[in-house]
Amino acid sequence: MKVAVFGTLVSDEFVPVLQEFFQFLKKNKIEVQLYKPFYTHLIEDLKTSTYYTSFFHSYSDFDNNNDFIFSVGGDGTFLQSVLTIRNFSIPVIGVNGGRLGFLADISENQVHDALDNIFRNEYKVVERSMLEVEFSDQENIDFNFALNEMTVLKTDNSSMINVTAYINGEFLNNYWADGLIIATPTGSTAYSLSVGGPILTPNSENFVITPLAPHNLTIRPIVVPDNCVIKLKVEGRGTNYLTSIDSRSVAVEFSTLLTVKKAGFKLKTLQLPDQPFFNTLRTKLMWGIDRRN
Repeated sequence: MKVAVFGTLVSDEFVPVLQEFFQFLKKNKIEVQLYKPFYTHLIEDLKTSTYYTSFFHSYSDFDNNNDFIFSVGGDGTFLQSVLTIRNFSIPVIGVNGGRLGFLADISENQVHDALDNIFRNEYKVVERSMLEVEFSDQENIDFNFALNEMTVLKTDNSSMINVTAYINGEFLNNYWADGLIIATPTGSTAYSLSVGGPILTPNSENFVITPLAPHNLTIRPIVVPDNCVIKLKVEGRGTNYLTSIDSRSVAVEFSTLLTVKKAGFKLKTLQLPDQPFFNTLRTKLMWGIDRRN
């Protein structure tokens, strides 16, 4: 068996967890293709040795025969692993070295049991929808897909933008706001949630359209089917607005129209037996912390 391990930066306090993680892989004679910049971080910055059998630097030299992809860090690292590896047939599982971590499921006190479950095939594969973003009069950015969300944002701190949205060619609304988020079910617990959007289960076949600080307070988030095509026209002062695709942002001229739709593939992730979605919600959002519950 062979697995890939991706990571960016982790803290000194996380080193014992990493040692337990790599020792398990070594003891069970599992081949490890390690992300080379992460290896450099572990060796040079954290002064810790690690186990590996080969390296990869990007999707171009990634071994597509890996059985699993482990993303070590927080949800931001998980998103970066999708961008770097770009393989949607190999399941991804997150080892949480960050804070909240909806995507990075395995906490530091669960590493050994979680790895036991995975290599005993005691897990469920959850396929997650992704967004594809197309630009009307300029080249698409490299890897124009998002696991969480795409967002249009104003660039001027003093003025709003007007985002005109169409669903399958039908006019939806003019959003006078600081911006607009279109989120997948996975992204419904990210940026969209922080500005009042609803939570969707990962298998929901929907998108959430959530305005950012709308001028009209009666405008609220809306859930739409994910088989629709969303077109956005953005107007405002100046010449540019920002388009953010997960963690990447690009300045776009106001004359550029955006087309947002479901990507033609889904990302495979792993769900462990003791980590169903609603349990994750209760734990991460501290539901029930009130004694009355």
